[in-house]
Parts: sequence; C-alpha cells; structure tokens
Amino acid sequence: MKTMLNRVLKALCLLVLSFFLLTGKTQAQSNLEYGFTYGPSNFLGDLGGNSGKGATFLKDNMVSLTRFMTGMYIGYRPSEFINFRLAINVGKVEGADSLIQGNGGYEEARKARNQHFRSPITEAYLAAEIFPTALFEYEPEDVMHKIRPYGVLGIGVFHFNPQAQYINKDGSKTWVDLKPLRTEGQGMPQYPNKKEYSLTQLNIPYGVGVKYFINQNLAVSFEIVNRKTFTDYIDDVSTTYISNQDFYNYFGQNNPTAEVAIQMANKAAFANGGNYRPFLGAGSIRGTATNNDAYYSSNVKLTIRLGGENEDYIYRKGGDVKCPIIRF
Repeated sequence: MKTMLNRVLKALCLLVLSFFLLTGKTQAQSNLEYGFTYGPSNFLGDLGGNSGKGATFLKDNMVSLTRFMTGMYIGYRPSEFINFRLAINVGKVEGADSLIQGNGGYEEARKARNQHFRSPITEAYLAAEIFPTALFEYEPEDVMHKIRPYGVLGIGVFHFNPQAQYINKDGSKTWVDLKPLRTEGQGMPQYPNKKEYSLTQLNIPYGVGVKYFINQNLAVSFEIVNRKTFTDYIDDVSTTYISNQDFYNYFGQNNPTAEVAIQMANKAAFANGGNYRPFLGAGSIRGTATNNDAYYSSNVKLTIRLGGENEDYIYRKGGDVKCPIIRF
C-alpha cells in the first residue's frame, strides 16, 4: 500500500510541476485551465443510514449530516473529447446511529449500537473528464456545445482521522481521536487478524456532470463524484467488539486511555439506560467488514480557461460560442 501511495504522490507532484512549466506559455497553450469547486459531501459507511438493511450509495444517505467540501484544480485539455484534471479538496464527513429513524426493522440494531463519528477529509486526485457528445460534432476543432454532459474517472489519495465525543465524569464532552484507541483490537497481539489501519488511503473517484460554457474562457459545471475507497475504517467501525479487559491488558489497568477506549468502543449503554446490551458484547458484530466505506460530493465547478488570442484553439479570445452541429 505504501508503495502505491508513493507512486500516486509522485505522479501528482510531476503533474503540478508540468503545470507550472506550461503556464509560462499560456498564450500558445490555451488548452490549460483552472477552477474552483464547492458543494455538499456525504458519508456512506457503517454508521447512520436509513430504515431497513444497511446499503451502499444513495439508499443510506443521511441528509441531516450533509457537510461541505471545497477545492481547486488545474486542467489540461488535449482535445474536445477528453480533459485531464488534478484536483485538491478539503471537507468533512460525519455519521451517527442516534439519528436513524427506527421502524422496527433491521435498522434497530444499528440504532442500538449508538456509535457516531466525524472526520476531516483531505484528498488529491488525477481524473479524466470524458465528453461523449463531442463525437457528434461535425467539425470538433471549430465547434463546441454550450452544454455538454461528461463522465469522470480517476485515481487519488486521501487522508482522514475519525473522532468521536468522550463523555467525561462531569458530563462534559471532548472530541478524541479513535485510531490510537484500537477500538476493535487493531494491532493488539491477541487479535493478529485485526491489523492497524492507515489514515492515508487510495480512492477511485468516479461520477457524472454537465458543463455549461458561458463563453470561451469561462464555464460552470455541476457534477456528482463518488469515491470508492479500500478501507472500512473512515468511521472506525468494521468488525467485532472486544472485551473491556482487552483494553486494560493493552493500555494498563490504571491507564485513563483504557477508560476512554472502553467507552468509545461500545456506546450502546448510552442508548439503553446505562446498561450494555448482551447482543452487543465481546465477539458480537460491530460493523460490516465486507463493505468498504465511501463518500461523495455534489459540486458546483467554476472553470477559467488560461491563455489569450490564438486561432489554433477554440477558446481564443474574442471568439463566439456556437451552437452544436449534429451529424445525422
């Protein structure tokens, strides 16, 4: 995994360097662009969700925990059919079992679990934008659509850090990092199959969008981009519960970290009058390890074309935006 991450980071750095080298010739290289994105983001994982069984993508989208993601990107467009972009985004995702609307179905077990989390997200990815309607233009080098749908596919790297609220003895609450607490026994010698997870992971962004050209140098897009990830620990929930004694054995009998870990690992008592539920004890299912976590964003994207007058490119200054010509 570390080798793959290093390769992705090197590729991203190389693209950034190439961009700065190319922007010194923007008059001739007017197929370069940059832009900004902003929009809501949502988490899709073990925590939260809607009634029934937990599911992937929009079925389990919890609108009340919508947060926002913002970013910027640089792009290179070798043709009307495809555009490459390097994007950097920052945002936040959250999940909470307590907000589930219980209807007496499968969702009741998740609601009783009573876990919650928040995590910042920082990501960088390289993606291709594919504009299929460009194939229907009669003269693609001279004519462009004012409105064009497109698809997005890429590869990236992101960093996260799950946190939850610890309830102190005086009733006050403190946000604590969850990974160091090893809430499911990750990295403990008695659980060799539960490995520590990395806070930096690969993702695969993919989605769809539509782009509207205001003029040759300015465009606005709306897109929905989902991120497939290769970790089930964005929310720090994946496998099974461990016993309270496991935390004392690992952190020390009188270590306050053990007390924090015990509360963070099993918060069911706070949703059940202070009593632990038997079906949520050591060895019981805490999460669904077979489904990795995901997150997505719905972005408004502003694109600004670099460069000046150049008749070799359709974005030349002073040109007209033309209606599409469709071949029948």
